Amino acid sequence: MKLIGVSGSLVGSKTSKAVYEVLFAAKAYDPGLETELVDLKDYDVEFVRGTPLSYYNSDTWNVVNKILSADFLVFGTPIYQASISGALKNLLDHMPTDAFKSKVTGMITTGGSEKHYLVTEYHLKPILTFLKGVVPVGNVFVHNDHFNEDNEVIDSDVSRRIKKLAKEMILLQRSITDFNL
Repeated sequence: MKLIGVSGSLVGSKTSKAVYEVLFAAKAYDPGLETELVDLKDYDVEFVRGTPLSYYNSDTWNVVNKILSADFLVFGTPIYQASISGALKNLLDHMPTDAFKSKVTGMITTGGSEKHYLVTEYHLKPILTFLKGVVPVGNVFVHNDHFNEDNEVIDSDVSRRIKKLAKEMILLQRSITDFNL
């Protein structure tokens, strides 16, 4: 199985580090798992114009196809103005409406205010379920205070929840895959 993590931030490294932590925990739980981090700051994903994917640049084409080819995914985003990042929303707008059918779509968010922890449930989750994603019960919000100066997660409770999310995603995806055989 292949798990792709998407970091929906164009600046900084907290979100990509958080997504990486989920990928790392998943790989620790299942060493045979293939993982890849797609960090949107490394790509020039064009704004959606309502045209077929073939009309967009190679970065847009590449990122969309990587995501579509994954067995399951974890999406990370910083919370800006009580919402997901525009970069992640734009990427999700490129997806066909059944893009995540029978795929687990985990969520991890980062932010500077505890008040934003519900953005995951009330903004990102509806988009992923609209795209037919199977969203795990657990998700993880990482406050800026839970990172050290090197942007590594230092809070043991957050680390525990990341491991729990990774395990839940793997077990859920295995169940879906076995059911569909």
